[in-house]
Amino acid sequence: MTVREYATDKLVVEWRPKLCYHSQNCVRALPLVFDKERRPWIDPTQAAADEVEAAVERCPSGALRIRRLRGEPRPTPTNVEITPDPNGPLLVRGPITVVQPDGTVEEVPRAAFCRCGQSGNKPFCDGSHRDAGFKG
Repeated sequence: MTVREYATDKLVVEWRPKLCYHSQNCVRALPLVFDKERRPWIDPTQAAADEVEAAVERCPSGALRIRRLRGEPRPTPTNVEITPDPNGPLLVRGPITVVQPDGTVEEVPRAAFCRCGQSGNKPFCDGSHRDAGFKG
């Protein structure tokens, strides 16, 4: 899976475009850092590391992840939390093991799973529910 990285001297923001379903939580949280009209669209130098990290944590799909370059590692959650997004994907947070049909295994901290059946990136949501008019 393609991972793009955007770094400062304190952290790296990782973006996995294939997992992004465009909730725009990141853009709403820090529009100076996450600007979909700019290339590159992520500039983590535009806010403090703690603010960037907080905005990345709001990403429901796990498309955005943070890697601190210094300091204590972030604690990993031990519980799994599942929340249906109204008229959208099933949002899952926690230690998740995803086994793809081809047998590929991936450990993810959070994911947005398709509920509408229209995603071109199953089991993950790709935002197709909007065009399909899915009602949860």
